Amino acid sequence: MKAEFLKAAIDEALEGLEEGGIPIGSVLVFQDEIIGRGHNRRVQDDSTVLHGEMDALENAGRLPAHIYRECELYTTLSPCSMCSGAILLYGIPKVIVGENRTFMGEEELLRERGVQVEVLQDEDCIAMMQEFINEHPDLWNEDIGE
Repeated sequence: MKAEFLKAAIDEALEGLEEGGIPIGSVLVFQDEIIGRGHNRRVQDDSTVLHGEMDALENAGRLPAHIYRECELYTTLSPCSMCSGAILLYGIPKVIVGENRTFMGEEELLRERGVQVEVLQDEDCIAMMQEFINEHPDLWNEDIGE
């Protein structure tokens, strides 16, 4: 795990929060270089699918399959079913998760399918999500499909 990549994901989450959205950020890393970055844009773009991981993949652009198979995905929060599906679809072999205390996504599914999942329980990620969920429970529940 490289701290600068988690920091970049946190910066993305904070940018999303500043835009009035949900503070979840992600970066896609290939050969120690960020090739895609994004944050949850559901509120800002009135989108049904632009979670942080999905936005990072979208912003990376269309890539050959072998590139994805050599990437790491850093995300501030445990990936949901949709984002985990994209991780599996593109064969991303490693996911570094900022935290899973406020939300546990599909980590077991990822592991069962051979993805290496590393959970950091980063205090900044936890505090950011706890504060957001306390202040915006309806928006949070909408985002996770409750």
